[in-house]
Amino acid sequence: MQKCCSVFIFIICTTLAFGQSSLEKELSPRQDSIKKRELLKSLGNGFLPSKYFNADLRYLIKYNQYEGVRTGLGGVTNNAFSEKFRFNTYVVYGFKDHRFKYSIGGGLRLAKKTGTWINLSYTDDLKETGSTKFLTDSRFFQFFEPRLLNIDLFHKHITKSISLEHKITPKLLSETEFSVSNVNPTYSYNFVSEGESFNAFHLSSAKIGLQWSPFDTFKVSDKSKVVEDGYPKFTLQYSKFFNDVFGSNFGFSKLDFRTIHKIGNKNNAFSEITVVSGIARGNTPLTHLYHAYPNNITKQTILQRFSVAGLNSFETMYFNEFFSDKFATFQIKHFLKPFNVSARYKPQMVLITRYAIGDMNSPERHQNITFGSLKKGYTESGFELNKLLFGFGLSFTYRYGAYHLPNFEDNIAFKFTFNVSL
Repeated sequence: MQKCCSVFIFIICTTLAFGQSSLEKELSPRQDSIKKRELLKSLGNGFLPSKYFNADLRYLIKYNQYEGVRTGLGGVTNNAFSEKFRFNTYVVYGFKDHRFKYSIGGGLRLAKKTGTWINLSYTDDLKETGSTKFLTDSRFFQFFEPRLLNIDLFHKHITKSISLEHKITPKLLSETEFSVSNVNPTYSYNFVSEGESFNAFHLSSAKIGLQWSPFDTFKVSDKSKVVEDGYPKFTLQYSKFFNDVFGSNFGFSKLDFRTIHKIGNKNNAFSEITVVSGIARGNTPLTHLYHAYPNNITKQTILQRFSVAGLNSFETMYFNEFFSDKFATFQIKHFLKPFNVSARYKPQMVLITRYAIGDMNSPERHQNITFGSLKKGYTESGFELNKLLFGFGLSFTYRYGAYHLPNFEDNIAFKFTFNVSL
C-alpha cells in the first residue's frame, strides 16, 4: 500500500513538473507570471491544459482494496475547442478486478451569464457503498484521496443521466439531475422490500443540489474574475427515487446537508468546523445509506493498521462498522500557527475532535452483512503534525465514549498524513 502511495505521488509530481516546464519554454518573460498563475489554477482544479483538451488528473492513478491499482485517462474539451459545447470522457482499468470502467458525456451551454449548461452522460463504474456525493461538488479535486486506499465495499453501476447547471446568483449555484441506474453490489448482499429479496437494483431518481456561499467576494485580476472564499458555506441536496418509473424497483428519498466554517487567519492560528447530516426515508438499500466516513482497516495491531489519514474521516472507526439511514457528524479542527523553523520548513500541528450520531430503522432488511448503530454517539480526538517532510506528516487519534472498545490498542489510530498545496 505504501508503495502505491509513493508511485502515485511520484507520477503526480512528475506530471506537474513536466506540464509546467513545457509551458515555461514557450513564455516570454513578460507573460511568465500570468501564465504560471493560470497553470497553477488549472492544476488546482485537477486539469493539465493543452490546446483543445484538458487532461483530468483524477484518473491517472488510484488504489483501493477492490480494484487494486486503478489507472486510466480522462479529460474535457476547453474553450479553445468551443465555448458553447464540451465533451468529457474517461476510461480506467482495475488491475485486481480486471475490468474497464468508463464514462462519456457532453454539454451544451444555454446561457453564458448564468453559467447554464445542459449535460448528458453514460457511466459504467463503481461507487463506494454508503457514500454521498453532492452534485455541486463535481469540480472538487484532491491530488491524493487517502480514504480511497482502504475502501473495499463498492457497488457497480451503469448510469444514464441528464443534468442542468445554473447559477441562480453569483453566490448561489444549483444543479438538477435525472438519472436511471442499474446497481449491482460487488459483495454478498440482499435487500428485503415488501417481502421480496433483491441482490441488484434498478433505480430512477431526480436530484436537486444547492450551494450557497454568501460571504464569497469577487475581484478582477488580470482581466479575469477571481473568487475569494468566504465562510460559512452551505450545501443542500434533495434526492427522490421513484418506484415503477423506467423499471425502478422501489422508491425512497434523501435529504443531505453540509456546512463548512472557518474562523481566523490561515497564515496564523485558525479553526475549521464541518457539519454533515443526512436522512433517508422509504425503501432504501444499503448502497444508498450513510457510513459516516470511516477510515480504519480491520487489523490486529496498531502498526498493521498504519495507513494514510483522511481529510474529514473518522480515523478510529472501522470500515463497514456502522451504517445509518439518518446521521449527523461534527468535526472541529484547530490549526496552530505553523512552526517557523526556516523560510521553507514550517510544520504545523492540528488539534481534532469528531463526533457522529445516527440510527437505522429495520436493520434486519439488510441481509448477509453485519453492522452496528451510532445511536449512542461516537467520539474521537487527536492531533496531526503536518508537513514534516515533503508534505508528509503524522496523525494520532483516540476513540472514547460510548463506543470505546475493550482492547486499548483497538481504540488507537496512528497514521501518516499528506498535505500539498499549489
